[in-house]
Amino acid sequence: METDQQQWRKLNGQKIRIPIEEEVRAAIARERAGGHELKVCIGTDSQVKGKETEFATVIVFIRKGKGGFMYIRNEVTQQKMSIKERMLVEVAKSIEVAYPLCNIFSRYSVDMEVHVDINTNPNFKSNDALREAMGYILGMGFVFKAKPDAFASSSCANKVVQ
Repeated sequence: METDQQQWRKLNGQKIRIPIEEEVRAAIARERAGGHELKVCIGTDSQVKGKETEFATVIVFIRKGKGGFMYIRNEVTQQKMSIKERMLVEVAKSIEVAYPLCNIFSRYSVDMEVHVDINTNPNFKSNDALREAMGYILGMGFVFKAKPDAFASSSCANKVVQ
């Protein structure tokens, strides 16, 4: 799938100029030094606009009881997809981010979840991808969350997909 890859940024638009792994490691160190207990949720959402599909992937850091912050990456593709395929591409994009970061989170004892913007209600079209998405994520050894518990994808990423 051919996409326009954009770099990671903060919610305020500030671009991340170092590899995301280094940024995440520095963020954990900074937050720990500030006395914060962290949890991370990674998710992707997409929106179809004409011939383009835009994906937004987020890494959401939650300071337990004290707010949070996130990193964002947007990508655009011209590839036409069914809704099921698009949901599974969202999952793949989240895994693509989670996998290289999981050792960092393990090393610093930071819990991580992968969130999917897939409805658990069978009356919704996105539900067609639920079993495959769950199998993919759990098979990778990650914690899986779907709607309504998947705020990283259904709320955070949803807000930054243009």
